Amino acid sequence: MAKQKTTFFCQNCGTQYAKWVGQCSACKEWNTVVEELVQKEEKKVWNTTAEPSRKRAKPVRINEISTTQEARLDTFDIEFNRVLGGGLVPGSLVLLGGEPGVGKSTLLLQIALKLPFKTLYVSGEESQKQIKMRADRIRPESETCLILTETKTQHIFQQIAATKPDIVVIDSIQTLHSDYIESAAGSISQIRECTAELIKFAKETNTPVILIGHITKDGAIAGPKILEHMVDTVLQFEGDRNYVYRILRALKNRFGSTAELGIYEMQGAGLRQVNNPSEILISKNDEALSGTSISATVEGMRPLMIELQALVSTAVYGTPQRSTTGYNAKRLNMLLAVLEKRAGFKLGAKDVFLNVTGGISVDDPAIDLAVIVAILSSNADIPIPKGVCFAAEVGLAGEIRPVQRVTQRILEAEKLGFTTIYVSKNNKIGLKTTKINIALASRIEQVVSDLFG
Repeated sequence: MAKQKTTFFCQNCGTQYAKWVGQCSACKEWNTVVEELVQKEEKKVWNTTAEPSRKRAKPVRINEISTTQEARLDTFDIEFNRVLGGGLVPGSLVLLGGEPGVGKSTLLLQIALKLPFKTLYVSGEESQKQIKMRADRIRPESETCLILTETKTQHIFQQIAATKPDIVVIDSIQTLHSDYIESAAGSISQIRECTAELIKFAKETNTPVILIGHITKDGAIAGPKILEHMVDTVLQFEGDRNYVYRILRALKNRFGSTAELGIYEMQGAGLRQVNNPSEILISKNDEALSGTSISATVEGMRPLMIELQALVSTAVYGTPQRSTTGYNAKRLNMLLAVLEKRAGFKLGAKDVFLNVTGGISVDDPAIDLAVIVAILSSNADIPIPKGVCFAAEVGLAGEIRPVQRVTQRILEAEKLGFTTIYVSKNNKIGLKTTKINIALASRIEQVVSDLFG
């Protein structure tokens, strides 16, 4: 038995201390430093049956390294593939985080049941019967998905050596514990040690591993911050409990873009992929309503048509309210100042509420013009003509500025049946012929004059 010692770790950021301190010097949080018992013992490789003469890495000249792209594993989920950048990279470690009950386990179980190659789904939170009950709702028959309920990493690696799966799913990393660390499961040292063992397994065997991670009340992934640095890809699965739609984002991706977006709809039989999100983000209203506008935005390579709703009313109390849902409140205040200063609209004494429908958050500056038009429409109580949408940024001088990839936005608006789209006069549009009317504008006043007279 090796000598045991105790160390102190910050449960928020993972900083190690020789003795207890009240405040962590790294993250400045109070009462987060706890004592953990650490056992120093010589570690074995993840696979106890591995040959001692394993292949060792050798330095190679950079001009001799092959740049041929390695084939990715298709997950048979279009949205998941899009966010990953085309599929799972062999030997990669993917971390999926999200709030409790948002559907992380359902998403990965659904993918595991679809895959035609052998998948080992390791659960430390649910029994085999609970997983089977969910699997029966999603996909009753699957010959390639293996279920293992285990929390000790040494036992998991024994089963991996016996079954030789093509993909491993761990639900969740906070429930695992290793014999080499004597602290409780979910502690800083256990999460770091278990992740390091899984990384070693993934890189040596070229097997992709997907981890599910819990999040804290602040929305960050539970455990040390180094956990996000260790893995190759960090995915965030988010969604409001009041909406059936779930959004998958990439916060970090070593093998692809972090700007892509995947959208799912939660149903009784699992998560349905939403291939055309514009249809679900725009309400089907035949009646013309004031304060509603449509904007063309782009998330990664995907164009989306989103609906914005604004409500302007006289402030009952002294200080007017500025409230937003799914939009940056500071940018809303900036646009209101532009309307006040440059366009002459007196909104300083009025409450302004703005909502991006569908429960999604958008930070694309191309929706600025749609925000302003929705606010003015609500203020004047005049509905915007049907079939009109917007794709332009608004500057501090009141000018309408060009946006990136305007051609994709125009084509998406045309596909959904819009008749007119307002864009900046300075945008370079490469379309020769199009059915949609492209209205070019340089100032806010020009757009307001066209729409409201």
